[in-house]
Amino acid sequence: MSKFKKHLYVAAVLVAGFAAALTSFLLLRPDDRGSDGAEARPAVRAMPVRADSHRLTAPEKSELTVVEFLDFECEACGAYYPAVEKLREEYGDRVTFVARYFPMPGHRNGELAARTAEAAARLGKFEEMYSKLFTTQKDWGESQEWKQDVFRGYAEDLGLDMGEFDAALADPEVAGRVQADQRDGLGLGVQGTPTFFLDGEKIPNPGSYEEFKALIDDRLQG
Repeated sequence: MSKFKKHLYVAAVLVAGFAAALTSFLLLRPDDRGSDGAEARPAVRAMPVRADSHRLTAPEKSELTVVEFLDFECEACGAYYPAVEKLREEYGDRVTFVARYFPMPGHRNGELAARTAEAAARLGKFEEMYSKLFTTQKDWGESQEWKQDVFRGYAEDLGLDMGEFDAALADPEVAGRVQADQRDGLGLGVQGTPTFFLDGEKIPNPGSYEEFKALIDDRLQG
């Protein structure tokens, strides 16, 4: 079994168990992971993509929008990352790829990683931090230790002003930006990560790169 398919199998087994926990965690428990304490509730008018959503590609004439609700600490998201990157490279001039935050319960550093990416976005380095977090996931993921120092090291590697980065990381608006994505996800029925939307339609997770590519080709040809 390939690494990609193995992670998909593991994800399928875990998602059902995570679903109820995720809903109760985000709806009922105040956020105590470094945010301003606001509760994440489903958005009243949930949208797969918003004007301020992070676009990984920006074709002059977009023919399709692919949105991924992701958790940087999620192993399945990490397994999909190379496939998404390959699809971006192939279709980036025709398809808009969008990344949205959806840190899952049980991941000690998932929310912190999302805030790290958002803090980097404030300094013009979202895509670079997005890639850094996924390509280093095996070094920090699934740990019960707080990894803020590790993430600060990544910010230094990207040449960010550390005073500005630290201020952004601690800014309640950055935590609120992560929660805004969570609220949209909850309102759209997202229960696990990754969850993909094609032009606003939630789809079953493709089982392989080839299946994902065929799905995009079908939408583009249609």
